[in-house]
Amino acid sequence: MHIDILTLFPDMLEQPLQTSILKRAQEQKVFSYDLINFREYTDNKHQKVDDTPYGGGAGMVLSAQPIFDAVEAVQAHRQSKPRVVLLCPQGERYTQKKAEELSKEEHLIFLCGHYEGFDERVREHLVTDEISIGDYVLTGGELGALVIVDSVVRLLPDALGNKESAKEDSFSTGLLEHPHYTKPAHFRGMDVPEVLLSGNHQHIADWRRKQSLKRTAERRPDLLRDIELTTEEKAFIKPYKKL
Repeated sequence: MHIDILTLFPDMLEQPLQTSILKRAQEQKVFSYDLINFREYTDNKHQKVDDTPYGGGAGMVLSAQPIFDAVEAVQAHRQSKPRVVLLCPQGERYTQKKAEELSKEEHLIFLCGHYEGFDERVREHLVTDEISIGDYVLTGGELGALVIVDSVVRLLPDALGNKESAKEDSFSTGLLEHPHYTKPAHFRGMDVPEVLLSGNHQHIADWRRKQSLKRTAERRPDLLRDIELTTEEKAFIKPYKKL
């Protein structure tokens, strides 16, 4: 996968992209990226990329021209038809399902806005996806782009050391993830559940499933609407499910 991020502030993105799993994934050639300052594509002699909104109002609006030209240059260079993702508060709420969908693409472009947003023609004629990472407003799209890149890249083959890791993540199964423990088994009077020490893989799998159900019922009961449960599982979660 190759990812292009169009931004006015590439320095905000460079360090996180060179850290932890993202750095390792690049070293293993799982994905590559380019940070593109779309100010370099403006035809304005003063290097402006924004202007006042037609009809009046506060703030400035990012102009269509530099963004169109930047995206078209990237497409021509890569000879591809990528998904073009606009980070904006009006977009669809980001989910693990969307991350899984995007992880199947070979080329993604992220548009990071600032000020009062983009000229509407960018949204109407250039963008394939509009995504919001939550019901709040940030000063720009860079942090949202990083969230999405991280969640997508970790799903790519060989990005994580253990291929099973991503499969067990919260939301990947539709449920919140079960609790985890490590050595020592006894710590300050707190013990690891005996079933995890038993060596019985079926009992462990059953315990983890029940713990995921319990945690989801307590913390995110809305997720259970999309989960097919057995009669036994429905009875199990009933005491934990919030009204």
